[in-house]
Amino acid sequence: MHQNSLNSNEWLDGTAGALSVLCLVHCLALPFFVAGLPFLSQFSEGHLHAQVLVIVLPLSIFALGIGFRRHRDMRIVAGGALGLLLLVTGATVAHTTWGLTADRLFTISGSLALATSHFFNSYRRKLINSAL
Repeated sequence: MHQNSLNSNEWLDGTAGALSVLCLVHCLALPFFVAGLPFLSQFSEGHLHAQVLVIVLPLSIFALGIGFRRHRDMRIVAGGALGLLLLVTGATVAHTTWGLTADRLFTISGSLALATSHFFNSYRRKLINSAL
């Protein structure tokens, strides 16, 4: 049973980290696609970030919380919290108040911080599990 719970924890960090990377790729690639393919410019005003947060927020909080119970490294949780805060700011305040550039800057920064936190969360948990 203990091994099964460890595998589910690895899945959580992997999934949450992958979502952060996908968000980053989305933010970096979309402008190039829009610039290169004028047909797609009609989709540039679409805003997917708020909908993705519905999945990213609970998954990340859950994965980082489980990892923290094992490794007790508050720096990892703080990095994840910063990433989530930047993502939420980008998807809400920055997008509606400061415009698309601010939205992208907040989202890219948040995605990088969150993906890095999930990487270290998974890495530290694996180190602890291998020592047991």
